[in-house]
Amino acid sequence: MARKALKLASWTSMALAASGIYLYSNKYLDPNDFGAVRVGRAVATTAVISYDYLTSLKSVPYGSEEYLQLRSKIHDLFQSFDDTPLGTASLAQVHKAVLHDGRTVAVKVQHPKVRAQSSKDILLMEVLVLAVKQLFPEFEFMWLVDEAKKNLPLELDFLNEGRNAEKVSQMLKHFDFLKVPRIHWDLSTERVLLMEFVDGGQVNDRDYMERNKIDVNEVRSRAQGCCAGERAWSRLPRKCLCVQISRHLGKMYSEMIFVNGFVHCDPHPGNVLVRKHPSTGKAEIVLLDHGLYQVLTEEFRLNYCHLWQSLIWTDMKRVKEYSQRLGAGDLYPLFACMLTARSWDSVNRGISQAPVTATEDLEIRNNAANYLPQISHLLNHVPRQMLLILKTNDLLRGIEAALGTRASASSFLNMSRCCIRALAEHKKKNTCSFFRRTQISFSEAFNLWQINLHELILRVKGLKLANRVLALICWLFPAPL
Repeated sequence: MARKALKLASWTSMALAASGIYLYSNKYLDPNDFGAVRVGRAVATTAVISYDYLTSLKSVPYGSEEYLQLRSKIHDLFQSFDDTPLGTASLAQVHKAVLHDGRTVAVKVQHPKVRAQSSKDILLMEVLVLAVKQLFPEFEFMWLVDEAKKNLPLELDFLNEGRNAEKVSQMLKHFDFLKVPRIHWDLSTERVLLMEFVDGGQVNDRDYMERNKIDVNEVRSRAQGCCAGERAWSRLPRKCLCVQISRHLGKMYSEMIFVNGFVHCDPHPGNVLVRKHPSTGKAEIVLLDHGLYQVLTEEFRLNYCHLWQSLIWTDMKRVKEYSQRLGAGDLYPLFACMLTARSWDSVNRGISQAPVTATEDLEIRNNAANYLPQISHLLNHVPRQMLLILKTNDLLRGIEAALGTRASASSFLNMSRCCIRALAEHKKKNTCSFFRRTQISFSEAFNLWQINLHELILRVKGLKLANRVLALICWLFPAPL
């Protein structure tokens, strides 16, 4: 966590800026207010802190005392045990093993001295952040230290990780595309976690999907029905393979954030796998590493629901209201852009209406460094729950970029469904009137019906375009006689 936290300090400014800065065309900030010297000083300072702190972490040994102790019991516990770890991170490493009853398991073993070293790491981080605060008051990173102090003890308790895994598995059991490995409680401790072994490729590995013939998009069935059959499918852009996976991730995280308020906060590609279901053959997402979750308060969750509803339906008055409720103050346009990864101009036109252009992406990247002080100010004033939400959003966008997909109208509509359900459930929970609850239920059903109708219209339009593309592919690459 300490390593992740420091990386967050050095990346947040650039990553969040790149994922949502209103451009020089907007009227709220003038890029000319921030000179090259000031920006250079800020970036250089962040880089120095990152280097110093990451260098200090190299003293943490990566060999595992727990693993060596486990060696003496391996023959009692396991039929076989792979010495070479499947993966190694800053806190633990994972080995593949087989129990005597034939079940294959993943054994997560915590590195030695991590607990003892972690308190020193946090102290060092606090000293460095305070030093930077004295030199450059506009950069406020004390929130980073506070988050590390709160989250690190939870991540070091593997039993807590197991409980989180079971909770999210039960919470999202209606998603047949999600797999959360089962925990073997009888063999788990605070520092050793045994779980069901689930194989798969990283979610950003498009070659793995193709090699394993993972059917992740309905476009394939339509392609197989045309005259060129498999040849037509093989000529479709690889991007088509990843659309359904991206949509599934969007549904899953929208449900976590808006409906349940219990959010997996580390969805980097190593923790999100894709595999073909052994029975059905359908694409399945495997969610790993449940040590870090954000529990949202009801007030925060409902305000966040209202804010996203306002962004999706381009209600700028409510965008301002709910952004300010979440601590954005007068920087609410910047906050809206950070959440959506769009320019302020696109937010005003409608994020579900205006497609992302290469020009917009380029402008955001080129102008990102100008707004580092404002981003630092925002991160220090929004609720602490928002920090991990922003990190999660950024990691999900990284997966989308790797897959070659971007948030579409369909993904925004899925978010809107979750917001409608969450707000309706809150209203029903807080009324004793049967008539009022019935009225809320009818309103919820009607709003969901409207979204379904709108999505159907979009799909019909998209289907017509897809059929034309497939017809062209079949004409260009006819099937052999």
